[in-house]
Amino acid sequence: MVKPVPFIRNHQYNFIKKQVDLLERACHSVTDPKVVESVRYNAHFNIMEAFPDAADLQKQMLESVSALRTEREFQHYLHSLEPYLTEFPEVTGKQLAKLFPKNKKLKLPDLTAIDYRYVTYFGWVDIATNKLFIVYRLNGQLVGMEGRFIPANKSVCFLCNRHAEVALFSAVTKSKPANASPDYYKAIGNYLCVDSEVCNKHITDVTALEKFVREVVGTHES
Repeated sequence: MVKPVPFIRNHQYNFIKKQVDLLERACHSVTDPKVVESVRYNAHFNIMEAFPDAADLQKQMLESVSALRTEREFQHYLHSLEPYLTEFPEVTGKQLAKLFPKNKKLKLPDLTAIDYRYVTYFGWVDIATNKLFIVYRLNGQLVGMEGRFIPANKSVCFLCNRHAEVALFSAVTKSKPANASPDYYKAIGNYLCVDSEVCNKHITDVTALEKFVREVVGTHES
């Protein structure tokens, strides 16, 4: 049996789920066939547009969204894609210690409890220090960010665009203007989900995340 070749990242899978959910709701609640077919066309178009470099067999698999009609078919479609999810690089305590060398007493979450298929970014909070730590793979390399984590009222998370329990995450950028003084200091802040695991289940686009990471770690697009 040929082993599945992963090609769907977590945020892309979330995007597919969102399109499938819209189509399923239309199939079950809309009586006008033309409206349903319009939603069906949009779901197919949006999913295919998200995978411009997909191979022929991958395209065939994704395109089958057009044929879905029943609740069972919708569930089967999503379940059939799970073997093709690419995993976030599994991280170890030593790797995290290297990413955050200034934190000699770095408190880590239970790394064995993480399903890396459903991780776009790896984040955890150290309640004792009110710090949030984020790890992301940018240009093939793991990078780490840390910053102050101040719980706020419900608002929109800048990563998953959901109205949820958020906190203000502010990190000091390593990027400096060419003529900056030695004591140049700039913090960048954004509201994001208090629960990183929940955020990872809903993030459908990494544009905002990658822009933020580049601003903080000082890495620019090549």
